[in-house]
Amino acid sequence: MSTEIFENRQNKLKSVLAKRGLDGMLITRLSNVRYICGFTGSAGSCIITPNGDYFITDGRYMAQSKQEVKGFERFIDYGSHIEIAQKNNLIPQGLKLALESDFLSLSLYNQLIELFSDIKWESTKMILENLAAVKDESELEALRTAVEITDKVFDEVLQFFKIGVSEKEIALELSTRYQKYGEGEAFPSIVASGPNSALPHAQPGERKFKKGDFVVVDTAAKFAGYHADMTRTVVIGKPTDKHNEIYELVKKSQQAGIDVTQAGVACKAVDDATRDVIADAGYGDKFIHSTGHGIGLEIHTFPRLSQQSEEILQENNVVTIEPGVYLTGWGGVRIEDDIVVKKNGNEVLNKTSKELVIIG
Repeated sequence: MSTEIFENRQNKLKSVLAKRGLDGMLITRLSNVRYICGFTGSAGSCIITPNGDYFITDGRYMAQSKQEVKGFERFIDYGSHIEIAQKNNLIPQGLKLALESDFLSLSLYNQLIELFSDIKWESTKMILENLAAVKDESELEALRTAVEITDKVFDEVLQFFKIGVSEKEIALELSTRYQKYGEGEAFPSIVASGPNSALPHAQPGERKFKKGDFVVVDTAAKFAGYHADMTRTVVIGKPTDKHNEIYELVKKSQQAGIDVTQAGVACKAVDDATRDVIADAGYGDKFIHSTGHGIGLEIHTFPRLSQQSEEILQENNVVTIEPGVYLTGWGGVRIEDDIVVKKNGNEVLNKTSKELVIIG
């Protein structure tokens, strides 16, 4: 990504901080570090102050940080990043600085209080996460590519679905292809068959596909650090009336959520739209999770599409819509797409068909 993209993000962050009466921010959450300066390593912190913006890492990342970090003066040293900041006088006295309170360990907080007793540390929530929830064009392009890879891989792996194949075998095929086409899988794929498909976060096991199984496949690629997220459900053998009923219900529910998704709509309203369809059919207690979530540099980001959400969708949020119905001991269905929120509607990124795929 260009230096201009990161300068824009940094200026937006500083504007938000100024409006809150804050002089700067300590950034330690790695996904936020990557978002604000471009660093992709596993050890890095950023400090924003009126005197300058600083990035801290260790010698392992000397060359990598020189190539990646945009807009921050680099400090390469060993030991605690907070001690490095103190040793180099990076934080002037008397400032009011933001902390990522939802992601800060108690030990790090105690160290800050001890080493910078004259700094007023302000507990803040979701400052960077809310900024990152509105995607720029470079992020949208990365997400589109991640989804394209996901669609391609799912289409390729469908040929391996048959009676006698195990959940683990399908999960391995998916993982191998994500590594071939992109940066690997966005998360360990869920491949859940038969009764296991009624478990929303089932882990692939040795169970082999049998006639009459629903198979829920929740899977995705990662590209340029950005995570796609797609779920499709297939059936092994000729579907029964019950298979068709549950599948069409979830499909209808998901479309209802897509239909209401646009900028200015409450996240809760999207959840209501999907949930009402399933509840009206008598399966309300079988939809046991929220409708969706944001995606980006992490697989679960903001905004959240749930009954508890108080957020309003903004243009260029990218969210999943993924209702499901889960019948314990029998099976379940989930259908999920990645959606770009627009001013007057939305863009569904996934091209994989949502017609029920019948295997065998």
